[in-house]
Amino acid sequence: MTRNVKMANPGETLQDAARTMADLDAGILPVSEGDRLVGMITDRDIAVRGVATGKGPQAQVKDVMSREVRYCFEDDDSEAVLQNMSDIQVRRLPVLNRDKRLVGIVSIADLASISQAARTGEALGGISRPGGEHSQTFH
Repeated sequence: MTRNVKMANPGETLQDAARTMADLDAGILPVSEGDRLVGMITDRDIAVRGVATGKGPQAQVKDVMSREVRYCFEDDDSEAVLQNMSDIQVRRLPVLNRDKRLVGIVSIADLASISQAARTGEALGGISRPGGEHSQTFH
């Protein structure tokens, strides 16, 4: 799990969020309002929901972020987290403590590195299947 996660805020620009991603060599940022996790933004969100629809670098994160945040808890079993990632077709999940405060982000690669290789392969197969509830278009 990656700790000390840099957060975006809904009112910052896409350019600022993209610059942060570039500085961190990351493709995703949690979005917070105060101490509350309110969304996630990816480099793909910026490209597909932002640039492709004519939004410029001064558009705000809230205009393209995903508001539905899927997460896991820091004390969840890795097997359950992998199954969840497969079911909802994501490669990264925010990790919250039981007070629902962000403590990190876990990736499928993190889980693969802790001796879950076979299960990680199964989860990746589920994540990579066509379709699913996660789409780049707003519902």
